[in-house]
Amino acid sequence: MLVEESIPANQRGSRARQQRLFSLLQNCKSIKQLTQIHAHIITNGFTQKNFILVRLLSPFLTSYNLKYADQVFHHVQSPSTTLWNQIIRGHARSENPQKSVELFNQMEKSTATPDGYTYSYVLNACAKGSLFREGQQLHGKILKKLPLLNVFVQTNLVNLYATTGEDYGIRDARKVFDEMNEKNVVTWNSLLFGYFRYGDVDEALIIFDEMPDKNVVSWTTMIAGCTQNGRCQQALALFRMMQRRYVEFDQVTLVAVLSACAELGALDLGKWIHSCVFESSQFRNEPVLVSLYNALIHMYASCGEIEEAYRVFQGMPRRNSVSWTSIITGFAKQGYAHEALTIFQQMESWGGNDVRPDEITFLAVLFACSHAGYVNEGYRYFKCMKETWGVEPRIEHYGCMVDMLSRAGLFDEAVALVETMPMKPNEAVWGALLGGCKIHKNVRLASSVAQKLAVELEPDRAAGYFVLLSNLYATDKRWRDVVVTRQKMFGIGMKKPPGQSRIEAEGTIHSFLASDLNHKHACSVYEMLGLLTGQAKLQGYQPSVSEEELIV
Repeated sequence: MLVEESIPANQRGSRARQQRLFSLLQNCKSIKQLTQIHAHIITNGFTQKNFILVRLLSPFLTSYNLKYADQVFHHVQSPSTTLWNQIIRGHARSENPQKSVELFNQMEKSTATPDGYTYSYVLNACAKGSLFREGQQLHGKILKKLPLLNVFVQTNLVNLYATTGEDYGIRDARKVFDEMNEKNVVTWNSLLFGYFRYGDVDEALIIFDEMPDKNVVSWTTMIAGCTQNGRCQQALALFRMMQRRYVEFDQVTLVAVLSACAELGALDLGKWIHSCVFESSQFRNEPVLVSLYNALIHMYASCGEIEEAYRVFQGMPRRNSVSWTSIITGFAKQGYAHEALTIFQQMESWGGNDVRPDEITFLAVLFACSHAGYVNEGYRYFKCMKETWGVEPRIEHYGCMVDMLSRAGLFDEAVALVETMPMKPNEAVWGALLGGCKIHKNVRLASSVAQKLAVELEPDRAAGYFVLLSNLYATDKRWRDVVVTRQKMFGIGMKKPPGQSRIEAEGTIHSFLASDLNHKHACSVYEMLGLLTGQAKLQGYQPSVSEEELIV
């Protein structure tokens, strides 16, 4: 039904027409109808009626049609506080939150008076856009207007400072938090997030225990925070506790849990989550998040189930750049370079603004080229990064190129690339060169690289590279150099952190160190390891000297 037909001709009174247009706006279901109603607002001379314009702008701001909303707003001579709040809030949620702060500055010069909602929206914009200086200035203005300092404004102040991830930020967040007479669960969650952002997991755990009320966001923040800070075992323990307490989790929680599963290789739990999402009535009536599909791909690929990861990818109703990058990375890391590059070519031809290769995509592509020895393809993709897609190569991309050339034995080209890089080579770049030296037994270059690392790195960070050099000397039967290298490591206090192996058995993750005898089933483990080693030798496997070397 057209809007023109819905306004009777006999409703000539201004108030009646205003009420009728407002009613139409409340029941409007499309942008096309909105623009028709807007035309009637203009022709009836209601472009300065704030209560109508607030209802008109709401759908445009919700759909992020900010350009149209701005055009309407800028024709209003005296916007009300509510109208200012609406346009400020719309831009605070956008990709350019700075605009929200600019609008607030304009509002201060107008006849409208900012209220608690105004400050909350602008503080959100400052947090999203990392506008901490502007946020601090806003905090000063709020302190001059104490009646506006309610729980919502204070919570947004906690959130602003918590997002910095810096020492001063978490300190100020805690100060605001401690001064609050009233706190809600959002306040506690903001502080919790702040401590994880700062990297203080232990303090976050204390806060979580002290929380009077916890919601699904609280639990999800804990699981995600522990995972991101290397406490994956603790993250899974929290998820199990969440289940025991019958706290209903959502898809965002499962994304965080799957990340921990991927890190630990917890395939059984990952499979359970997969079946839960597609079989449980809890999720059956809601669309599965793209991020959850992506997390499933990453989990399966990390656990070596690349075919299952690809099945998830193929079954996705919608994909974004992360989806493509996840499956390309999975194939590349599992040694399927041809498949990884084939999928990347499909991604290139897919089109669409939400599917464009980014820095991480090209890292996966170059990794595939490196490990498969595709030197020409690697050069081509490295070149097209910037020329075709506008992605500026970072040091990680140069590291992949050095690794590719070193693995192929092209040491002159690898050294030339290191010397002409637009940034200073880091330990990963030198380590890639050293790794190639090990493959091709280039002892001379390896010795030179190791000496550079000894000067540039802390002893413990350089230890792994010196162990590699020592093993390389051993392979070349240069025993005197082996002894000298080990003595040098001992003399300057180098100690290589022990490597860990993990396996999942009946839903439990077990960690092992070399020569580890602490596990309760250590005897059975070593008995099985001996059987496997014996079978491998029967099949013709002979460990190299470097593999038999004792690591310091």
